[in-house]
Order: sequence, then C-alpha cells, then structure tokens
Amino acid sequence: CRFFAYGSLMWKPGFAHQRMRRATLHGWSRSLCIYSWVWRGTRERPGLVMGLAPGGLCHGLVIEAPSQQETEILAYLDERELVTDVYERRNLPVKLDDGSTALAWSYVAKPDHEQFAQDLTLDAMISQVVQGHGRGGSNIDYVLATTAHLAELKIDEPALMTLAERLQRIR
Repeated sequence: CRFFAYGSLMWKPGFAHQRMRRATLHGWSRSLCIYSWVWRGTRERPGLVMGLAPGGLCHGLVIEAPSQQETEILAYLDERELVTDVYERRNLPVKLDDGSTALAWSYVAKPDHEQFAQDLTLDAMISQVVQGHGRGGSNIDYVLATTAHLAELKIDEPALMTLAERLQRIR
C-alpha cells in the first residue's frame, strides 16, 4: 500500500514502512491553505498547515508499507488528518521516480470547507503561523521543519521558502 506525503508526513510518518520514494501528484499542489484548529493552532487563534489544493502538481514522497498494514495505517492517518473534516482521503494516481504510475492514498483539501484558506498574502500567512500553537506544538516549528525537509529533498517551493526565511528572521 502507498501513501502520498507532501507535508509533515514526509518527515514524521508515524508508522512503520518499507521505503520512501519520490513521486509527483498531478492535479493538486502543496499549499499552506488549511487553518489549523487542533494540531498547530486553535479555533480562536488558528495556525496554517499544508494541504493539497486543486490544480497544478506536487512533488513529494510515496511511503510504501506492507498491504496487510493498510487498514491499520489508514485508521491512524484518518485519526491524524481528518480531525475536523477539512481533508478528504482519496486514492490517487502518482508518478513514481522510475516513471511508473501507482495509486497512493492522499489527503486533499476541501475548498468549500470553512478551514480552507485561499488567497492569503505572505504577511497574512506569517501572522497566522506566528500565532499558531496547538496540540502538535508551534506552527512556526511545523513550517520550518517541512520547508527544511523540502530543501533537503531539493523540492523547489519558492513561495514556501520565502515564508520560511521570513519566519526564521522573526524567530
């Protein structure tokens, strides 16, 4: 079974797996587009976390695990990702690093959900991230860990890197 990782799942999957490989998901793009009310903020002081927004493409990782673990891993990931129903789990085709295509479970943002943050300016994103702190810790730590991992993987995300540079200066 396969799971597409584009945010914290890349650096903190939380489950045993066989391997990780580079992959590309077409039709969705990585975006700091989810107001976090639980893990990186509260309803009163929301943070921002990554989501897959419609359109474009997203370079990430596919996490491969034994098929007999699929039900258990999906239950874990649903508990982690579907806390407020802003994501929808889908089994989507991804292009793997060897050029082949495979299905991978992905959590995509619901653009009609009240937690979907669209068209935020860089300054508005920074304000949300700076105030965010939730059950999973600091929103700044989350953004910096995710962007550091993207840089390590040489995944080009200029807007997120600009945001991370500004957050580093604030910190």
